[in-house]
Amino acid sequence: MIDTPDHDGEAIAMGLKRAVYERELLRLQTELVKLQEWVRTEGARLVVVFEGRDAAGKGGTIKRVSEHLNPRVARVAALPKPTERERGQWYFQRYVEHLPAAGEIVLFDRSWYNRAGVEHVMGFCTPAEHQRFLRQCPVFERMLVEDGILLRKYWFSVSDAVQEERFRRRTEDPLRRWKLSPMDLESLTRWEAYSRAKDEMLVHTDTQDCPWYVVESDDKRSARLNMIAHLLSSVPYEDVALPSLVLPPRPPSTGYVRPPKDLQKAVPDHAATLADTP
Repeated sequence: MIDTPDHDGEAIAMGLKRAVYERELLRLQTELVKLQEWVRTEGARLVVVFEGRDAAGKGGTIKRVSEHLNPRVARVAALPKPTERERGQWYFQRYVEHLPAAGEIVLFDRSWYNRAGVEHVMGFCTPAEHQRFLRQCPVFERMLVEDGILLRKYWFSVSDAVQEERFRRRTEDPLRRWKLSPMDLESLTRWEAYSRAKDEMLVHTDTQDCPWYVVESDDKRSARLNMIAHLLSSVPYEDVALPSLVLPPRPPSTGYVRPPKDLQKAVPDHAATLADTP
C-alpha cells in the first residue's frame, strides 16, 4: 500500500482519495460545530477519551475534531506526568478538575487510563495500585454518567508494523521528532506486554454504562472519519437556531488621521522575498 504525506507532514496509507477524505472531513467538522452549539445551549457536558498505542493516530484525530471548535467551549486535556503532590492524591483526583462544566466539551489526549497502560507496563505503579484502578474505574465512570456527563471512550488500534514505520518516519522528520521519547521507543520492545495490559483493561472497563469503541487506525484518514462519524451518531444533538447577524453600516469619518507608519516597528516582509521562488 503506497503512502502519501498528510497535511501535518506524516505519511498515511492510501485508502480514501484525498479529495474524498477532505470533503467528508469538512462535512463532519461542520456537524461537530453544530454539536458544539447544542452542548453550549443545552448545558450538556461531553467527555471524549482518546487512548491507544503510541503513534496510533490519536493526536491527529484530536486535531481534526477540535480544528474548527470554539476553544472556550471545547478544550483538549493532555496532562503531564503527575507532580509529587498529585502522586499523593486519590488517583482520579487530578483528572476530575479537568472535567467539563455545563456547556463544555473536554477531549482527553490520554486520560486516567494511563494507569492501565504505560504505568502498569513500565512499573510506574505497584500491582496493588493497578488492581485498585481496575476495580475503581468502572465505579468512577458510572458516577460520571449518572451525573449526566456524556462519556465516549475510543481505543485507536494500530498494527506493530505500521507503528514501527511511523516511528521510523518521525526519527527522520525534524517537525515531528519531538513526538518521540525514549519511552515511545521502548514500547516497541514491550508490544506483547502492552497487548496484555490492554486486554485486561477492556475486560474490567468495557461496561454497558461506558463501553469502549475500537478505531482501526492503520489507515489514518479512515480512522479519523470513522471516529468522528461515530461520535456524532452517539450524541442526540439537534440543530440550534442561531441569531441572524447583519453587519452594521460603517459610520462616517469624524476626521481621525492615522499616524505615519514609519513611526511603528513593522515586521519585515519576508513573504516578498519569496515572490520569485519557483
